[in-house]
Order: sequence, then structure tokens, then C-alpha cells
Amino acid sequence: MPPFPLHRFSEFSALTLRQREVLASLTRSPRRYPRRTVLRQEGATASHVWLLHAGWVGSSIDLPSAKRQLVKVHLPGDVLGSTSMCLAAAGDTLAALSDVVASMVPFDTLGQLFADDPRMAASFLLSVQKERVALMHKLAEIGRTSAYERVAGLMLDLLTRGRAAGVVDGNAIDAPLTQEQIADLLGLTNVHVNRMLRKLNDDGLVSGTHGRYVIADEAGLAASVPFHPTFAHEPAWLPEAADA
Repeated sequence: MPPFPLHRFSEFSALTLRQREVLASLTRSPRRYPRRTVLRQEGATASHVWLLHAGWVGSSIDLPSAKRQLVKVHLPGDVLGSTSMCLAAAGDTLAALSDVVASMVPFDTLGQLFADDPRMAASFLLSVQKERVALMHKLAEIGRTSAYERVAGLMLDLLTRGRAAGVVDGNAIDAPLTQEQIADLLGLTNVHVNRMLRKLNDDGLVSGTHGRYVIADEAGLAASVPFHPTFAHEPAWLPEAADA
């Protein structure tokens, strides 16, 4: 089984040896889930998160029209289902977009971990806030940016997050996403997504249109995306490490 990538837990503060040991104990017995497996259905009892070792997972919300809106794509190292920790029932459906390996961790276990290690609890809070920033930018993109900027932004996001997760080969992204799913994520039509991918190709920024995308000009791609947040590492207010 592939190990759980630790980059999301260390993006705001360096992990101590004890913290690494705790995370290793939480991810000792991962499970495999085939593509299209529903890990958890919206409205079901929410009692666990999943630590994603490998594969891609989509988070979606059901709509009254019997349609489903894909709102987030998770990559290895992500914590799945944490948004439902504040809800009486699960607020989204988690489904495997590829074959997946993940460890289930009960909310109670996380609660005890946070009680034992306030620094890790604070780091987890910051990681959740980073997700909130991403959703704020996504809302602004859908409301105020062009289709071209949205598709470019997704490609840059997948490249950046994919590198950290170890799923990007050089500048090549192998994404198990259909153009319909990309359209769903970005609030566009399939036709629009196809046109924008072709335009990115024509502009020499991104090549490929069917699952494998090669970033040909990363600087040019970044220049076409309006949001570039800078996150703080080791903020001074973080509690001291328990084994410092």
C-alpha cells in the first residue's frame, strides 16, 4: 500500500517526530476503493474522515433537480470529509474518480489527537482555512472571470497541488476527469471547456485535451490566472509543539 503523503499536515508547521509517528499510526491499515466507489453519500451519518494515500476523489452536492454538482477534486494527502465535522449528517458525496487508497479515521480519534496536541489542531485549522480560501477564489472566478481564466486556473491548481502530492510527472498532469466534470467544476458547458483547452493549446500554454495535460509554459499560464495567494508558514501564534 502506498504511504500517506504528509505535505498537507506540514504546510503550515514542520512535523515533529512524534507527530509523524501519530500520523503513521492513523494510516497503518488503509483500504483500496475501486473507481466509482462512493465512500460516503450525502445525508449519511458523518463519523469519519479519510486520509487519501493515492488516487483522485470527487466531492459533490446533490441538487433538487436530481443532478449532482462536483465542487472539489481531492488529491493524495488531502483529508476527505472534514467539512461534515460540523454537520449532523454528511454534507457532500465522496466518490472515487480513480482507484483509491485511503485510511478511515473516526472523528473521536481526531478529537483526542487535537486535545493531546494543540499545535497539530491549529495546523489542521489552518489547512481547513486554506481550503476556504480556495473556495472563495473559486466563487470569485465563477462570478467574475472568463472561461479562459477559469480553465487556466484549474490547470495551474492541478499542477501545483499535483506536484506536492507526487502525482505530476514533470509538467504532465494525468487527470481522471472528463471534460463534463471539468465543466461541472467551473460552471461552464462541455463545449466551452473544449474551446478553452484548444485556445490554451493555441497560445502555447497547455497541450492535451483528454485526460493528459502538459503545461508547456507555466509562467504564461500563471500570468493568465488572477489569484495567487501567499500563505504564512510557522505563524508566531501557533502553540508550542508538545515534544519541542
